[in-house]
Amino acid sequence: MILKGSQRAFGQNLAAHLMKLDDNEHVALHQLRGFAADDLKGAFKEAEAISRGTKCSQYLFSLSLSPPEQERVPPAIFERAIDTIEQRLGLEGQPRAIVFHEKEGRRHAHCVWSRIDAETMTARPMSFFKNRLTELSRGLYLEHGWKMPDGIRDSAKRDPKNFTLAEWQQAKRQGGDPRWLKQSMQECWAMSDDRKALGRALEERGFFLAKGDKRGFVVLDHQGEVYSLPKMLGLKTKEVRERLGDGDLPTVEATQKTIGARMTPAIRRHVEESRTRFLKRSATLGHAKMEMTHHHRDERAKFDERQRRDWDEQNRARAARLPKGLKGLWHRLTGDYQKARALNEAEAERTRQKQAQERQALIDRQRDQRAALQAQFKELRHGQAQQLRELRREIGRFLILSRGHSQTPERSQRAGLGLRLER
Repeated sequence: MILKGSQRAFGQNLAAHLMKLDDNEHVALHQLRGFAADDLKGAFKEAEAISRGTKCSQYLFSLSLSPPEQERVPPAIFERAIDTIEQRLGLEGQPRAIVFHEKEGRRHAHCVWSRIDAETMTARPMSFFKNRLTELSRGLYLEHGWKMPDGIRDSAKRDPKNFTLAEWQQAKRQGGDPRWLKQSMQECWAMSDDRKALGRALEERGFFLAKGDKRGFVVLDHQGEVYSLPKMLGLKTKEVRERLGDGDLPTVEATQKTIGARMTPAIRRHVEESRTRFLKRSATLGHAKMEMTHHHRDERAKFDERQRRDWDEQNRARAARLPKGLKGLWHRLTGDYQKARALNEAEAERTRQKQAQERQALIDRQRDQRAALQAQFKELRHGQAQQLRELRREIGRFLILSRGHSQTPERSQRAGLGLRLER
């Protein structure tokens, strides 16, 4: 499974994010260990309070564990993986919280440790944790026979279209797909020998090359959104400058005015019509997803309540088997009490395992239902992405042809309408 970790502070923000249902279809607080509180916010408040007795500002270590999408991984495997990671990173015995998320048919886990050792009032060091997590991730793929991504097998084969959180959020704000943005710009870079050739190739795809304030070279899309060219290419600014030189380029502000001047009402209407078609196509699936999510949440709540009732009834029955009073004292003397108690504990453990298996079966069944719906979403998104790419190319061709055409001042001030790839 893919492992991503980070040291961080602001525990209350993290707790709110981990328990947020807006972005996830299901959220479950699976474990709280080593905290007095019984909720995530209270637990992270404890960690923060203890950290104030130290000089450590990043008092938490947060880890996400993402198995392959198609695998059905029970909590026990997540727990064993977390225990191994805990040992390798030097976090043994530290207070921790485990939360499960489900989104778009995928299930993953988050584990957060307090780095502060309460006995020594020092923070556990996290040196080279990224390298260690990569090794552990590779081992988990081999152990479970999962298909290993090329980037984990060999870091040199990592997908250059992978994106950071900031890049994803920027693209999402504009309704684009960061994978397509990176791929398009990298294709333009590969086919261009100099700055002029790169500029032409970018314009054919609806992008404009400009001069940034600090980032050197930037690219703007037809909405005027600014992207760092070196970041999108996965290169250093020095490497980009070596090919493009220090020739004059228009500023971001000048380029945005140029785009605004060329975006005529006709092409804006074309963009808006395409966006409307996308929204209509996704509305039906979105409604089906909402109904399925509510149904699954209700089904799990009733299932959990039924299991709690069964557990309480069985506990009462087990307690009734233990003799009390003088008879209980005699059984303690003869050892029969210990035997009965051991039988009760063994039965309770079997019940816990059985209930865990029944709950996992329910989750797997619901995930299979959600996977069928997700396949329709993927098909829709693929079609949208194809149309979006073609539309951006059309915009690029139109903007090239409209170069030099005069526009009225009022028209040049209008911002382009957004075309979003719905998710």
